[in-house]
Amino acid sequence: MIGLDTNVLVRYFAEDDAAQCVRAVRFIESHCTLQNPGCISTVTLVELVWVLSSGYGYARSDVSNLLEAILETSVFHVQEVDCVRAAIERYRSGKADFADYFIGELNSRDGAHPVYTFDKRLARETGFVLL
Repeated sequence: MIGLDTNVLVRYFAEDDAAQCVRAVRFIESHCTLQNPGCISTVTLVELVWVLSSGYGYARSDVSNLLEAILETSVFHVQEVDCVRAAIERYRSGKADFADYFIGELNSRDGAHPVYTFDKRLARETGFVLL
């Protein structure tokens, strides 16, 4: 398995830099296989969502669809896939950031709930409590 950094995935999906996009596409298509998938860490995934939504203005639905496509792509291995899936569902219909939902899912999986926060908007979501 090989690791993929956020900037490689941004170039691959956003196609925002022609030269780096070509390199990212060539690399992923030639090096990420069923036998040797590209590992996308949870930190990388959270960064990818932040860059696409905050930096590039992708809609929540587009980001959610992209995340689901990544999970379904056999040449990628995503860490904590069950928590990621649950966070995607909450992110798709919620108002909080993907990272917040993912934190909540990880904590819930480990039996740590509720999650206390200073974020008033997040505290309206199930599993979060305003401190």
